[in-house]
Amino acid sequence: MALAFKLPDLGEGLTEAEIVKWLVKAGDNVEEGQAFVQVETDKAVIEIPSPRKGVILQLGASEGETVPVGKVIILIGEAGEEAKVEGEPAEEKAKQRPSVGVVGELEEAPEEPPAQIGRKGEEITIDRGAILAVPMVRKMASDLKLDLRTLKGTGPQGRITKEDVLKAASKKPAEKEIPAQEVKAAPKSDAYGFIERLPLRGMRKKIAQAMSKSKSTIPHAAGIDEADITQLIGLKAKAKERAASKGIHLTFLPFVIKAVIAALQEHPYLNSSFDDEAGEIILKKYYNIGVAVDTKDGLMVPVVKNAKGKNIFQLAAELGGLSEKARARTIDLADLKGGTFTITNFGAMGGIYGFPIIHHPEVAILGMGKILDKPVVLDGKIEVRKMLPLSLSFDHRVVDGAEAVRFMNTVIEFLEDPGLILMEE
Repeated sequence: MALAFKLPDLGEGLTEAEIVKWLVKAGDNVEEGQAFVQVETDKAVIEIPSPRKGVILQLGASEGETVPVGKVIILIGEAGEEAKVEGEPAEEKAKQRPSVGVVGELEEAPEEPPAQIGRKGEEITIDRGAILAVPMVRKMASDLKLDLRTLKGTGPQGRITKEDVLKAASKKPAEKEIPAQEVKAAPKSDAYGFIERLPLRGMRKKIAQAMSKSKSTIPHAAGIDEADITQLIGLKAKAKERAASKGIHLTFLPFVIKAVIAALQEHPYLNSSFDDEAGEIILKKYYNIGVAVDTKDGLMVPVVKNAKGKNIFQLAAELGGLSEKARARTIDLADLKGGTFTITNFGAMGGIYGFPIIHHPEVAILGMGKILDKPVVLDGKIEVRKMLPLSLSFDHRVVDGAEAVRFMNTVIEFLEDPGLILMEE
């Protein structure tokens, strides 16, 4: 019997994913464990392995389509098999093998209606209650602003066809006529000139959702300051040659991570999260530092786990590997989760100060600006020093301004005296 494979929950609380690329086509043979599709979810591109050996009878979605968890995306069976997966009596359904996901068996979603899959070559349709219609017909009805529940299908088993939709549309009262020139211009221009409309999808959609949730949930506050890292630059220059001999590219970021962890230990409320439902502050006793990485598809935040237990060279090596995987979109979902505090470096693009958005559910994020040569008064004399601009955004429900300033002062203390950083290792 053919297996109707449903899109599993590939992450924590995943609701949908975009089909990036099919690695097989109808008629191909597939081995158990062989990757058959690439999907994008939670900023990562993941390959889904086949749960069984067989022949691809049908693909249930198109490349670029966003599908919900629980939707049938592929039908796997035997060559020439006439497969049907229809609603069955409860006692028969109980005997069926549950769907198999990426990490074992998946619990069937009771709210999903049964899938109806016809002969090879037919489109997969999902019985959503009393409405039977293929996706193309549903989209057509949506575009024409027709409610499918009001239509009577003339197709097999009462299925609503393209002709049914067109017939109903022809009877719909005519809307206000729009001049032809306006219709022609609307998709490509507005009142001021030419435009291009881009659908919000994939990783950009995930970023938009995360930023909206953070800003709407967390009352952001911010503070800025700067650190004199003249001594740190000298220390990094000495360490860079040794790092290169180990095949490691050393930047300032590992030193900043160490300074941040030292400050988090002294000011633990910035290494926490806020449980809205319970009304509790959750203090984290571990230090997983997220680092924002700029990729061609948008911002990603890989997380260095147990950063406190790693030295400067170990941090540099891990940061290099995570950044490379993020830009190649091969990073594991686990490497994007579990952060307790985030650092973003807009100085790499030439920025000085910013107002970074907190990575929910964390309560703070530190931004690094471009290192500047600035005149500074030391012991009554003016000297040119290397200054690092710092921007801190924090959750004002958990952290007050005074505590945020104290945290920044501790970070600056460690950056300005890099010997303290080495003592922390």
